[in-house]
Amino acid sequence: MYYTLPEDTVWTEVAPGNRRAVLSERPEMMLVAFRFEKGAVGALHSHPHTQASYVAEGAFDVTVDGVTTRLEAGSSFIVAPNLVHGVVALTPGLLIDTFTPRRDDFL
Repeated sequence: MYYTLPEDTVWTEVAPGNRRAVLSERPEMMLVAFRFEKGAVGALHSHPHTQASYVAEGAFDVTVDGVTTRLEAGSSFIVAPNLVHGVVALTPGLLIDTFTPRRDDFL
């Protein structure tokens, strides 16, 4: 599948105030949207995938490897494999994440 249209997007609740939608995927890469309500938490976690994230909307406190930085719309961050990371939404917000390889656990 080359294209994903908004009407085809399926949102899954991840945690209270946090939901995700797989936008596009192939075995070597995946694009995922995460929508957060104000105060929602993307709990600290790690995984073997490289992750690049773009703050499309809102403001977040982002923690990567024990260092927390406040990021707003237009900012981005990258997480190396197995580093502990997470976010707290300071406002309603949207993160666009790319994972390589694909996160099969999201399918």
